Amino acid sequence: MSGETHSTGVEDHAPVDPRVPLALERTFLAWIRTGLAMMGFGFVVARFGLFLRELERVRGAVVPPGRGISPLLGTGLVALGVCAAAWAAYRFRHDLAAAGQGQLAPIRSTVVPTFIALALCGIGAATIWYFLMVA
Repeated sequence: MSGETHSTGVEDHAPVDPRVPLALERTFLAWIRTGLAMMGFGFVVARFGLFLRELERVRGAVVPPGRGISPLLGTGLVALGVCAAAWAAYRFRHDLAAAGQGQLAPIRSTVVPTFIALALCGIGAATIWYFLMVA
């Protein structure tokens, strides 16, 4: 042979470090816990308005019809929790597949986590306003 290398068409991949899939799983589970916490807190916020209305009725106050802002804030938090869980599942599958091929996953997009963080800040600010002005 003249020193030529012949390609078999199959790329050689370095074995995957077992710490990589475990780190991906830990990150995935952290995002799932975050999503569940947001969904649980959203449920509490949504029902908080109902609690306040019943408290006013017990005090003998006339409660105007309407649902208030609590259900909207709570629903927003539950929706964010669902988005966080869906995004986590997508990223986990994508990164795990890349790790299985011996590739480093590309730098992740920070759009979804940034959106979730900003939306949480907005919902938190609206909740603070609601507590200070209405409740």
